[in-house]
Order: sequence, then C-alpha cells, then structure tokens
Amino acid sequence: MPVEEKMPERIRVSLGSAMVLKLLKGKLDAMPTTAYLLTYRRGKCSANCGFCPQARGSHGRADMLSRVSWPVLPTKHVLDRIERAVKDGQTRRICLQALNYPEVFADLLAFVKAICSRVKVPVSISCQPLNSENMRRLAEAGAERIGIPLDAATEKIFNKVKGCFVGGPYVWREQIELLSEAVKIFGEDKVSTHLIVGLGETEMEMVETIQKCVDMGVLPALFAFTPISGTALENNPQPPVPAYRRVQLARHLIFHGIARYENMYFDEKDCVRDFGANKEVLTGIIRTGEPFLTSGCPDCNRPYYNEKPRGPIYNYPRPLAKEETVQIMKVF
Repeated sequence: MPVEEKMPERIRVSLGSAMVLKLLKGKLDAMPTTAYLLTYRRGKCSANCGFCPQARGSHGRADMLSRVSWPVLPTKHVLDRIERAVKDGQTRRICLQALNYPEVFADLLAFVKAICSRVKVPVSISCQPLNSENMRRLAEAGAERIGIPLDAATEKIFNKVKGCFVGGPYVWREQIELLSEAVKIFGEDKVSTHLIVGLGETEMEMVETIQKCVDMGVLPALFAFTPISGTALENNPQPPVPAYRRVQLARHLIFHGIARYENMYFDEKDCVRDFGANKEVLTGIIRTGEPFLTSGCPDCNRPYYNEKPRGPIYNYPRPLAKEETVQIMKVF
C-alpha cells in the first residue's frame, strides 16, 4: 500500500506556506523558507497552554496558532506541492508541528515517511514530549531534528501556564529529561526547544535557561509572547522590545560560545547590563543584525509569527536594513 494511503486525509498549512506552495493565493511581505505544517484533528489540543488558541480551554479560533492562520487542506495536494517547491528551491525545510492527541505519533510517523519517500528535504518535528522509542522511530523514518517546547524559563512559570496549575499534561523535569534523551538520539544541535519571552520571567532567568539548554546540546529558539483573543493570557502584554533585544543578543552570544551566563552582569531588576564580551566585538555583532533574526532550525524564518508586518518586529524574517540596525544599536 502506498505511504500516502495511510495518511490522514487533511493537514493544516500556515497561510504563508500555503501561498509559497501555490495552494492559496495572496501577497507575502516575506516568503517563508520553511514549509510549516500542523497535524489536523477535529477539535482542540488535549493540552491547556495559556498562550495557545489550540488549548482545550481556549475560546480562540481553531485555525490559529500564535497570530498565524492555518487553513485545512487535502494532504495529497500538500505533498504534491511540497515536492515541487523543494525541487524548485523555494522550500528548504519542512517543519511538522503537532497538537497533543492520542493518535498524534502515528500521524507524525506517517507524514515523515510520506515526505521523505517523495523528496530529499530536511524535516523538523515540533511536538509534545515523546518517549525514547517513538523519537528513535521518527529519526529512523527520516526526521532530521526534533523540538520539544519548554516555553517557560522557570519551573514555576511552566506550571502556571502549561503544567499542573492549568490542568496540563506536562511536567518540567520530565521535559528536561526528554530533551536530554532526544540529544542522544538525534545528536547535539539537532534538538530544539521554544522559549517564550514575556510570560513573567526576568531577563536573568531567561538567559540562565538559555545557557542550560545550550550546555545540554539543545538549540533554544526565542519567541515573543503574543496575546491571542480567546486564550487564558489574552490580556497580557507583549514584552518590551528593548528587553527582547537584550535576550536575543545574550542568546546569540551563548549559542556561538562568545560569552556565558555566568560572566554576564544583571542589575537590581535582573536586566542584562553587561554581556561578558569585549565591547568592540559586541558592537560588531550587533551591527550584523544576526542576533535579531528569527532563531530556530536552519532555514526557519517564521515570518510575522509574533508580530504584524508594520511592527514592532521582534524576530526579523530577513536581513535587517541599515536603519533597522541603527535603531537597535540605541538599545545597547
């Protein structure tokens, strides 16, 4: 039986990806270089993360994830267009994201096998924690990377927004352990986690967690908290842009081995005041604009996942213009 015959009939595709794949028409301010897919099920996720419109307790739209809409499309059409877009050089990676529901692993495995049987392209999985055996099966099927989101910088905030305090299935220590296990299976720098800035943590707490992730061989990808209508946290504000810029720069320095959390200085409000790096080196890095690009898997630019095109832009999906870099320099 062909792999596609075992597939779920429908899958969600981010609106921008659907346009790149020519499944839908529309105008894009920035082209996504990764095709973003999301497993489809009738109803919401079984988890209850306070920031997510897919949470079981959310009253938000079922076609939303962050501020991006994800239309439901026929799986066969999506696979056909992915094959063409990869061969044309328009799509350089597939990011397969998953809700939490009983059959999710079978769906993920079927999608990975189907994609890898058709075209040679790196596939990233972003999902709830899986056991070691299932992670290994995904790797054997062709998945290049896996992401297990912590989202929160501390265990206390984790419990408050997605763990025991909101009836969520997730446990902080178990997620840390599974990230470590994933590194053994996929390899260092082939495992990611999401960290959301603006859930109530201090800059010092976020930077410390970034360092711990990097020391584990885990790539921390930064997101700015985005309030979405219908979610438990819909009335919370986005983080101040200067604070986000400081965390972005700290992440860049730590990830590239230029500085460490232990050598950074934080003020009485736990804001970063010294990045533990030579000032000339620091200035040169800021001027490249690289710390402020979307962080995540290679070729992931997630256009406007956290922001409207008119700004303020938290994660730039393309190289910064000179005037944008000049503005950022003022933060430091």
